[in-house]
Amino acid sequence: MRRFDLPLRPLARRTRGFTLIEIVVVITVIGILAALVGPRIFQHVGAAKSATAKSQIEMLGSALDAYRLNTGHYPTTQQGLSALNEIPTVDTPVNWGGPYLRKAVPMDPWNVPYIYLSPGTVNLNGYDLFSFGADGKLGGTGEDADITSWQ
Repeated sequence: MRRFDLPLRPLARRTRGFTLIEIVVVITVIGILAALVGPRIFQHVGAAKSATAKSQIEMLGSALDAYRLNTGHYPTTQQGLSALNEIPTVDTPVNWGGPYLRKAVPMDPWNVPYIYLSPGTVNLNGYDLFSFGADGKLGGTGEDADITSWQ
């Protein structure tokens, strides 16, 4: 009997694929790793959203300052932040030189509009610009903390 005449059946059976036990072991290991690593990754999401809100408030503050340089005052609460992109139809300023932003006014990282008051309740001669954070309520700590233009 020559070497090439041997049946191929046993060799084919050995290379068929993974057994059910091997697949279950791999899925279990992946599940354990996800359970250990997942919370560590997601704890940084809140901090990233808060940092994004702070950056956006600073960017909007720069645009509001440019608006004030042209018109002599900040947009009123009624005009809102939309006055940075479109000339206001209420109390239309004479020297509006906008748009002051390249894109539309962004929502905060929690997909809620920023709150803009002018004159402000904290900054009586300026404006208050803030987000209530993840909980959408006044106050809070951590990810729920308010992000403001004056702190």
